[in-house]
Amino acid sequence: MTARPRRWLVLALAPLVAVSMLIAPAAPASADPDDSKSATADDGEEDQLLNDVLDSTGRRFVAAKSAVAKSTKTQLALALRVKNAESRRDALLPEVSAVAAQQYRTGGISTMGFLLNTKGPESFLKMAVSLEEINALNDNKLHALYQAIDEVNTEKLHLDQEVKAQQQNLASMRKQKESAENALAKVGGDTVTGGFVLANSPKAAPAPRDSNGDFGPESCSVNDPTTSGCITPRTFHMYKEVKKANFKRFVGCHRNGGPFEHPKGRACDWSLQNSGFAPWHNQDTREYGNNLMAFLVRNADQLGILYVIWNRMIWFPATGWKTYHGPSNHTDHVHVSML
Repeated sequence: MTARPRRWLVLALAPLVAVSMLIAPAAPASADPDDSKSATADDGEEDQLLNDVLDSTGRRFVAAKSAVAKSTKTQLALALRVKNAESRRDALLPEVSAVAAQQYRTGGISTMGFLLNTKGPESFLKMAVSLEEINALNDNKLHALYQAIDEVNTEKLHLDQEVKAQQQNLASMRKQKESAENALAKVGGDTVTGGFVLANSPKAAPAPRDSNGDFGPESCSVNDPTTSGCITPRTFHMYKEVKKANFKRFVGCHRNGGPFEHPKGRACDWSLQNSGFAPWHNQDTREYGNNLMAFLVRNADQLGILYVIWNRMIWFPATGWKTYHGPSNHTDHVHVSML
């Protein structure tokens, strides 16, 4: 092989050794979602129905999953480009090694020495052209290789960041979707509400507890604002919180005779009508019952609720929703009993 100029060799040797370390495959990106943040509805979802929130979160889940799949496909294509760049690098290394060996054997031939080692003007000109071509060829090869390696490294870095972000987004969407599904299940799902229930309810002020932090027994000591009877302080607190949450249609609490909580002042029946009781028969009455029930269930711990009955189903804090078989199917009112 014809000796290369020392200037090109010095510039070429060190970078080519170094780049073999720069383009080693990067470790796969992994999702690192922030588990400390629970998925909640956006501020703009306060008045949305819960099934609408489920639909939107589900769509975002699918979109995030699709984006991750697209990023993964792009990553495979990029890995092929890295492999091609490595092949081009490996093809160039023997030439550089040959140049280095030649330089070692000859002790280095200067450019002037290379050009003067001719037998005439015509030979000198040919060697000058050859030297220029050799330099241009090697410089172009190095430039192309460095450019490809820089491009691959940059794109791979961006892709790793993209995949990581999409995996985090996918985990977040999955968590949000599960949270919405759990929220729907808490208020009875489609069985009780048909999905026509607000995604969120107002927060009720907590009822007073005893020194142990429990809801201890209370007597029927407060005048019932709905009848001539009495109710417990905890029931009265619940009554005021429901009214404050804008559920202001007809309600009856104390009722004489019979078992369960009404005679004890620990229960109220919230009608769907402005007066009297009648089964839900349109979207307005059904949504009113659904949303009133959801308010009670979501605030059960704050208010000290024992159970809620609505639309043929009964809810206990410990067991969730069960089918209710009783004298009333509770399609005309929401029943709530207090501890």
